[in-house]
Amino acid sequence: MLTYSQKIKDHFINPRNVGVLTDATVLGEVGSMASGQALKLYLKLDESEVIRDARFQVFGSPSAIAASSALTEMLKGKHIDDAARITADDISQFLGGLPPEKMHTCVMSMEALEVAYARYRGIDLETELDENGDLFVCRCYGIPEHKIERAIRDHNLTTIEQIAHYTKAGGGCNTCHPDLNAIIARVRAEMPSEAPKPAAPRPTGDMTNLDKMRAIQEVLDREVRPGLAMDGGDMELVDVQGNKVYVQLHGHCNSCASSSATMKFFVEDRLREMVDPEIVVIDTTEHSDQLHAPPMR
Repeated sequence: MLTYSQKIKDHFINPRNVGVLTDATVLGEVGSMASGQALKLYLKLDESEVIRDARFQVFGSPSAIAASSALTEMLKGKHIDDAARITADDISQFLGGLPPEKMHTCVMSMEALEVAYARYRGIDLETELDENGDLFVCRCYGIPEHKIERAIRDHNLTTIEQIAHYTKAGGGCNTCHPDLNAIIARVRAEMPSEAPKPAAPRPTGDMTNLDKMRAIQEVLDREVRPGLAMDGGDMELVDVQGNKVYVQLHGHCNSCASSSATMKFFVEDRLREMVDPEIVVIDTTEHSDQLHAPPMR
């Protein structure tokens, strides 16, 4: 179940600045009804290029309404050049933090602002697709490649689940997942390497097996299960024996063709990075013969 801040609820129930601005200086439009989300952002500027009024019309979820409402409040009184620097993260922070699954609504609001700014300044907008629609990576939601690339760079994304949170790409039929994985690998290879971050605390030789279980459970709850839940799945920690971590997949994940890759490149990598570099994750469904201890209660 998603958790929303009181500010998000307030901007959804009592949205500010809804409607058409008939004397708008410029209009920014993004999305489409076919993709399930669309936004029109109206801006009125004075002679000093300060935004004196902002209105919106949106088709989408409650969080899309809240994000659009928040953006219009953030824009008023700002010079257009300063307003153009507002990011999706800024909108989310203004609302007290949107759930990761709904960050794409803040991205949509930011993109509407970018379109309005580009039109006002006479900047050519980047073409999203050719006449055949060949540049659409995700056809379920009509998401072009350059938007996915930008989300990866701007928000340091590493998984398809994260891409879906920020762009919705990959959240439909899953046929674009191989293309998304290829884009992730290519874009991250092009990104400058960051200074190494301090390693997360890892169990020492004196740590009990129970303490290690708790550390692993914390990583699964925070880093793994939210992504699996988005695809209708879940994961249960069954047991820990030394560096062998026994888990069981539930829901759609249990029958997913990519479950082995999920275990190896998503779950195991997270646990090795954040708990112990020697961890091996084992799916009890496939390797029940390797588990001799009863399931953890």
